[in-house]
Amino acid sequence: MAALTLALSKGRILEESLPLLARIGLDPAGDIDRLLRVPSRNRDVSLLIVRPADVPTYVEYGAADLGIVGKDVLMEHGGAALYEPLDLGIARCRLSVAAKKDGPRPDGVRRLRVATKYPEITRRHFAQKGEQVELIKLYGSMELAPLVGLADLIVDLVATGGTLKANGLVEIETICQVTSRLVVNKAAMKTKHAAIQTLLAQFAGAVRA
Repeated sequence: MAALTLALSKGRILEESLPLLARIGLDPAGDIDRLLRVPSRNRDVSLLIVRPADVPTYVEYGAADLGIVGKDVLMEHGGAALYEPLDLGIARCRLSVAAKKDGPRPDGVRRLRVATKYPEITRRHFAQKGEQVELIKLYGSMELAPLVGLADLIVDLVATGGTLKANGLVEIETICQVTSRLVVNKAAMKTKHAAIQTLLAQFAGAVRA
């Protein structure tokens, strides 16, 4: 089997990936809390532990042959340069628009301000509705933006909705459902075809199990 590198997203996706990896013998053989490059139990596959937003870049440019990343990141990054052969069905959540309970709605007078770490997805979403909005890019604590008057709306991932509710916000629209996907470098799919197809089949079996 050709040597392969698999990029894993830190955080919740990594945690939910570990049972899948264990089923196919790819569980880490090193300290994933400290090491960024870790061998797996399969000596032919090594693991990279990177920020979720960086996974598509590592895979697209060939630093990793495959990666596990959320659909939200792929939509924001643009996934045309990658193959996306498998929905792993893990880290389920949704990308939603939220506002204060008594928050504003479009009035045709001024553009609504929308805080998000997904400016491209947000721009496309509102454009499809014929609405122009002012985008404010934030990297965290999204729920704070409407509370302090920074933005009228936010676009963010929602799992249970508990954090929104605790901060007096409500979901007003769901943009899309999100799960984690297995992505593959297009060149690697050709040059390491047999090894990658074997791994894809193993992942598919683990998902069905």
